Amino acid sequence: MSIAPRAFICGCAGVALSADEIAFIRQWRPWGLILFKRNIGAPADVAALTARFREIVGRADAPVLIDQEGGRVQRMGPPHWPKYPPAAAFAGIGGVEVARDAARLMANDLRAVGVTVDCLPVLDVPAPDGHQIIGDRAYGPTPAVVAEFGRAVAEAMLAGGVLPVIKHIPGHGRALADSHLELPVVHASRAELEATDFAPFRALADMPVAMTAHVVYTALDPAGPATTSARVVADIIRGHIGFDGLLMSDDMSMKALGGSFGERAAATFRAGVDLALHCNGDLGEATAVAEVAPILGGRSLERAERALSLIAGPHVATNLVDARARLDSAIAGLA
Repeated sequence: MSIAPRAFICGCAGVALSADEIAFIRQWRPWGLILFKRNIGAPADVAALTARFREIVGRADAPVLIDQEGGRVQRMGPPHWPKYPPAAAFAGIGGVEVARDAARLMANDLRAVGVTVDCLPVLDVPAPDGHQIIGDRAYGPTPAVVAEFGRAVAEAMLAGGVLPVIKHIPGHGRALADSHLELPVVHASRAELEATDFAPFRALADMPVAMTAHVVYTALDPAGPATTSARVVADIIRGHIGFDGLLMSDDMSMKALGGSFGERAAATFRAGVDLALHCNGDLGEATAVAEVAPILGGRSLERAERALSLIAGPHVATNLVDARARLDSAIAGLA
């Protein structure tokens, strides 16, 4: 019988786990592991890393996450995996069906090496003056277009046995700053936010997992970003949007958040977020997050189990050869 995990996700430094990382994972039992380009070697290396993580935590279904969007944000790429287009390109290269093909192919790439969660689709609606941290990561300029593409991509991921993560709830598209570097503050009214930013998330509220935005919305809670705001989590994410799935934070190490890492994580859990995400592999920072992370239980555990059950199998059969041919043809037409 496996020991219950703690409510956080950690990163690691390289293509294989170090002795210190193995000891950390054994002691603190994170729910999941997230991979970045620094962790990606050949396919056999990635498969060995994901298998080793699951062996250490003693859970065969322990999630391994990645940000595999295509375009600027693609952790697994050439020479071992194809390069995929950014979200904004799909409207011009075949639309929703080609976006669905790309997502299904990415899911196959990921699942083959033991990656079971993709932090995709981006459901942010980019404002004309918004920071380009979203930019071409968005599927289009309107909530309806973003929701249509986002649903197709999320469902294709699920069909391939990979959990999609809708992000960045309740919306990062209006932000005038990059939350990796500073805290964005959005001054739009609640009515404006409901009509645009929140709308794609509301349309996909049935999805299993979401990632919060490190963004302050002054009309909702001027005191802090959504990630650490009990008001935003309860009234907007769980309330207006109606999302009742597993809610994970964006990265605890982003500069949008203030205070120590323990304080950041504690504020995240107090706000009602189910899981804290720490990405950079710094074990000192990760330990501070782990020390305040509760054992995953109650509604949070129910949400996590429900999410993982969706990809337990069997997976939906797809002709991947035809999907690849359609995607390649669409990309060639764009060139």
